[in-house]
Amino acid sequence: MSGYSSEERAAPFTLEYRVFLKNEKGQYVSPFHDIPIYADKDIFHMVVEVPRWSNAKMEIATKDPLNPIKQDVKKGKLRYVANLFPYKGYIWNYGAIPQTWEDPGHSDKHTGCCGDNDPIDVCEIGSKVCARGEIIRVKVLGILAMIDEGETDWKVIAINVDDPDAANYNDINDVERLKPGYLEATVDWFRRYKVPDGKPENQFAFNAEFKDKNFAVDIIKSTHDYWKALVTKKTDGKGISCMNTTVSESPFKCDPDAAKAIVDALPPPCDSAHTVPTEVDKWFHHQKN
Repeated sequence: MSGYSSEERAAPFTLEYRVFLKNEKGQYVSPFHDIPIYADKDIFHMVVEVPRWSNAKMEIATKDPLNPIKQDVKKGKLRYVANLFPYKGYIWNYGAIPQTWEDPGHSDKHTGCCGDNDPIDVCEIGSKVCARGEIIRVKVLGILAMIDEGETDWKVIAINVDDPDAANYNDINDVERLKPGYLEATVDWFRRYKVPDGKPENQFAFNAEFKDKNFAVDIIKSTHDYWKALVTKKTDGKGISCMNTTVSESPFKCDPDAAKAIVDALPPPCDSAHTVPTEVDKWFHHQKN
């Protein structure tokens, strides 16, 4: 167990919906800034934003105080990814590594494009369907360099250390060997997922080839350095909320009571008895139980 828990505010799939994270003391924390990047030596934390097979485009709200998870909005409407034949929703548990940031002011030496202004993305390939807001520990296996509308948008490939088969996965070649077709499907998905919205296909550096574990870890470490500069005010975040409760060297650090006051000003916690679960929600519940 990670020691972290989540709290939903408002009903899922509404504009007001938020998922806030709490630590083992029940205090609110930022999933962007307060959860350590490392869970153990060579093991990273991952914040699950989107459970596998679901379609709602949930993400860490980088500009909101305490950075809750919420559904992305475009032109006043909630965003969902389309089902791209033959896939259903996201084809992995999708999320981010905390305490990382792809700096939009830095041109990546590998891609020639600046960062996308978000924590680095992770595709977790294990067998379990994780819950939105869950904090898991992952082994990094490799990375894909996607170019999204001219921005560098790295996609880390990882596996939950608690997966029954985790010991068999140690590098990107293991994914090719043990899950044939999965990496090709991953490139295909990322290439086409915005096309139903009328956008062009995404492009990739390295001819859409995955780089290995060591390369991936180096990229993650560089995004951790950019995050450090952001949270210590050495870099101008231009609207990003760096409020946190644990980063001692950060001028944005606040006490837990101030964090609680921010959350308390929002709608009350979600009462699941008053929400109508979708068929997918019911399926997730069944999988978890």
